[in-house]
Amino acid sequence: MISLKADPSFTEKGVRFGVVEALFPDPSTWDLEAFEAMKKKELAQLREEMSGYVRADVFGANPYNRYFKKYKKTYPVLQQLESYLLKGRPFPSGNPINEITFLTELRTRMLLGTHDIDCMHGDVILFCPTEKIDFTGIRNETVHCYPGDVTGRDDDGIILSMIAGADFRTCLHPESSHISYLFFGAPGVTEEEIASVQERLMNCARVLVPSIELEAHIF
Repeated sequence: MISLKADPSFTEKGVRFGVVEALFPDPSTWDLEAFEAMKKKELAQLREEMSGYVRADVFGANPYNRYFKKYKKTYPVLQQLESYLLKGRPFPSGNPINEITFLTELRTRMLLGTHDIDCMHGDVILFCPTEKIDFTGIRNETVHCYPGDVTGRDDDGIILSMIAGADFRTCLHPESSHISYLFFGAPGVTEEEIASVQERLMNCARVLVPSIELEAHIF
């Protein structure tokens, strides 16, 4: 299991943070047909539930949307949902491990992260910085975490930020198989809500790999 610890600067925030650790076997063992069928069904249900979509109705009281607005940012799951529903952009495909993340985000509107545990070094410490700290982002460019934002670091530096996203070193790569799915809790998101979304994600993973090894925790 990923070694995750919380600094007092994080615990004082009173927000929750969830993890699902997954060990994916060789892709030759994956049931891609069952996974595609499940994904097609879930996306059809999403479109049905979101018919007549109005942003204010779906995201007006969303705790993540409020959180990102504090930093003058647009909630990325809002952008993903509208890109799929309104702009006709295809559902991101190519790596089912990441598709599990996107599908869960769209269906629950909860913010997730996907990281390669084998690329992490030492304990992962959750904290909320008092100043901006630069790190190399998922697109291999320099980004920074924000003061007060939920942030994580290992022995070699920042690996995640709720606002800035994942770092380049530990983000999902094509060869990744030992995965940490992270569940960010914004103020107002309960432990029960995170646990429900964790279970939903794990069910998706079991469709792809019925025998997959999974372990879930909430901090």
